[in-house]
Amino acid sequence: MPPMAKKAKKAKGAKDSAKSTRAKDSTKDSTKDKVKRATGAKGAAGAEGATAAGRKTSRTSASPTGSGDPVAPKPTPHAAARPVESASFTEALRVVEGFSLFDLDARSTPAFDGDKAAGQALMPSIAEEISELQERLYAESKVGGTRSLLLVVQGMDTSGKGGIMRHVVGEMDPQGVSYTAFKAPSAEERQHPFLWRIRRALPEPGQIGVFDRSHYEDVLIARVRELVPRATWARRYGQINAFEQSAVQAGTTIVKVMLHISSDEQKARLMERLERPDKNWKFNPGDVDERLLWPRYQEAYQAVIEKCSTPDAPWFVVPADRKWYARLAVQNLVLEHLRAMDPRWPAADYDVETEKARLAAT
Repeated sequence: MPPMAKKAKKAKGAKDSAKSTRAKDSTKDSTKDKVKRATGAKGAAGAEGATAAGRKTSRTSASPTGSGDPVAPKPTPHAAARPVESASFTEALRVVEGFSLFDLDARSTPAFDGDKAAGQALMPSIAEEISELQERLYAESKVGGTRSLLLVVQGMDTSGKGGIMRHVVGEMDPQGVSYTAFKAPSAEERQHPFLWRIRRALPEPGQIGVFDRSHYEDVLIARVRELVPRATWARRYGQINAFEQSAVQAGTTIVKVMLHISSDEQKARLMERLERPDKNWKFNPGDVDERLLWPRYQEAYQAVIEKCSTPDAPWFVVPADRKWYARLAVQNLVLEHLRAMDPRWPAADYDVETEKARLAAT
């Protein structure tokens, strides 16, 4: 990482000792072991928790569901890098054929049977491993590597997207993160196809890209609010699948997350914004208008999950009524995908011993 990035990391006192030995594989293995003991080692218990929430743990295979629906693209070599560990968050949260958003318990905690304190205690060590893998990915790009990772975060109002940005993305090196918060299209953006602004925001090699909302708004609010004709938004599912497949083929690993909260939880969070003066600024009267359309938004999200969860870019639906769990889950999804990418420190293109001798002589 650039010198400024290392200084920013050193400012976090809790991470100083680990930083000094980050290049050693033994440090990585030790950190991995701590995380596995608390999560992956739960094995059957995590899988049973996911099943109780109405989930399966096999990879999705999207298929047509009516006239004009796209056929899911075939997997590419990038998608088969290295499988994640058994009973992982990836397996527990990945959407599979037959998944129903309406059957998911938004307070469940798939792949984790600890409490809030246990989950929060895990996050610093996970952040440390992500930091090393992020630096390796950046270093890889400096010698011709073309890979990157894109985290897409979607969810209803108050679902916790801001918390993910602060507690998960905020722990990453900012110089290696490409963050984009998509709002309503500007006048210039409306002059182009809907994916134009998305394509321009894709992460460069070596970067972790983050989309706070995304191209899926063009098949969510555009559908619910009837901002475009039905024929227009119906075509977009296939266009999105083709776009994401091309990004994966170019070397970008895509992690698409939907933060799923219940209607009751959203109501409680909105009420808190009204009752607390320090949160009044977060409330928008339009939030109530959107809430009145809750059933239509849930139908729109279900359609997105059915039509746009492909082998190359599957959806991960994260129960989000418990904020601490949603943050832990998204952090683990990022970690597991970086592990699967397995970026390596580039080998020196000079003789190390010779340079040591030259330096010693100065």
